[in-house]
Amino acid sequence: MSKNDAALAKKIASFDPNAPGDVAGGLFGLPFTPEEAQVVVVPVPWEVTVSYRAGTAEGPAAVHEASLQVDLYDPDLPEAWKLGLAMEEADETIAAASRELRPKAADYIEWVEAGEPEEGLKKHSSVPGHVTVEGEKMLNWLKDKTGALLDAGKSVVVLGGDHSTPLGYMHALAERHEEFAILQFDAHCDLRPSYEGFKYSHASIMYNALELPQVKKLVQVGIRDYCQQEAELIETSNGRVALFGQRFLSDEKFAKKSWKKVCGKIIAQLPKKVYISFDIDGLDPKLCPGTGTPVPGGLEYEEATYLLRAIVRAGIQIIGCDLNEVAPGDTEWNAIVGARLLYQLCNWMAVSQGKLAAKGVAAE
Repeated sequence: MSKNDAALAKKIASFDPNAPGDVAGGLFGLPFTPEEAQVVVVPVPWEVTVSYRAGTAEGPAAVHEASLQVDLYDPDLPEAWKLGLAMEEADETIAAASRELRPKAADYIEWVEAGEPEEGLKKHSSVPGHVTVEGEKMLNWLKDKTGALLDAGKSVVVLGGDHSTPLGYMHALAERHEEFAILQFDAHCDLRPSYEGFKYSHASIMYNALELPQVKKLVQVGIRDYCQQEAELIETSNGRVALFGQRFLSDEKFAKKSWKKVCGKIIAQLPKKVYISFDIDGLDPKLCPGTGTPVPGGLEYEEATYLLRAIVRAGIQIIGCDLNEVAPGDTEWNAIVGARLLYQLCNWMAVSQGKLAAKGVAAE
């Protein structure tokens, strides 16, 4: 047994999973450090290009606080808390850059939405380039950060921030896997080449991801707000992008098709390796009212987690995942839902990688 394994075993033996979450503890009140943990959450408090409501940069801290109220028992994963799950400290350099750039980007967006009047051209014309340079820095920082964790044998989850944040992690995975698919839970396609002049916009994350040749497939679930340009990209993708929009999901439901059968259709589009990108606005807005761009409709919490479990039970490996757009809003409800969703993503990814046992899933 290694020194790290011994330390982990000692903490497991002394930890009471039935006790209230310890505010002095880590994520979900667990006692593990990132060095000891098998699953590491990397917070990215970044929201420079958000185009409607801000607040997502505060998401990681809010989810961490709300996680202390999550009961750790899961009937499918009775040993989940023993996995070793921890969250790194947020990088202050990234947070500071977001705080500095966000007001400039917001001012620029307001100018663009006013029709780009001649007045203000000199002031605003340099903003997109500046944001792109800083976005590139953030991408490379996250690529190096997550790459090092992957090379250390960790399973990694990125916790945003806005939906532009996980691109660096996707780059790191592309250097370590010959091919994989992305399963995107979202209200929006995020397939714009750029949005409001920003290359690394939250509305462009999947367009940028598709520039990675290792991403052989993009499967989108819950989409219900997208533009003609995005629709045309999907139609001309030769099957590389598969859309299971909310209209389709609702039609299936109204035709009395079971959610299990619908999930089967989604899973049939997935290869053996999948990256999950979860924008919380893929859920019904009653579950995430504080998120930046809520849209009527969306998945119920149990529909989303059922699909997650079904993917793993189908023998698909989740090579990584992210959770984004959890903005605290006016209540703690957003973070409460986000924390529980994060727990499910972390644990079922670990199951798919053979690091955690689950009922109904054969051990590797």
